Amino acid sequence: MAQPAYSYDPEKIKEPGKDKMRFELGDTMVEGGVDTCALTDAEYTAIIEATPRWKRAKLRCLESILFRFMYEVDTDVGELSLALHQRREAWKAMRDELKKEIESAAPVAHPQAICGPHYFHAGMMENRRAGGTEGGPGHVLPPR
Repeated sequence: MAQPAYSYDPEKIKEPGKDKMRFELGDTMVEGGVDTCALTDAEYTAIIEATPRWKRAKLRCLESILFRFMYEVDTDVGELSLALHQRREAWKAMRDELKKEIESAAPVAHPQAICGPHYFHAGMMENRRAGGTEGGPGHVLPPR
């Protein structure tokens, strides 16, 4: 099995792809590989290819990153203290903000598109064959 690749080319951030995604998420310290990167090149590429809209792909990347860091805990060894929850909280804040932005930009469906035409409508009680108008002859309701 091939080793996972971790690469970043700042010249390519103008075009949609893993380099732009790494840049936007701040996951550019590729020198340390698995120790410093949130996702591999293959993971970024697969998410971007599977999700046609850029912001939705970015959201899926952030959710994947959060799942990865979910198990990291704060550690104290002597005078060394690692607050790993801070890293997860930063990713979570970015995810929450992006999710809110995507949801607010989503078009709201017209109620009729969801439920179909209204059941009740003006004039539904009129008997047009009898020439009736509301409350008049041919109408199913008595006059007011």
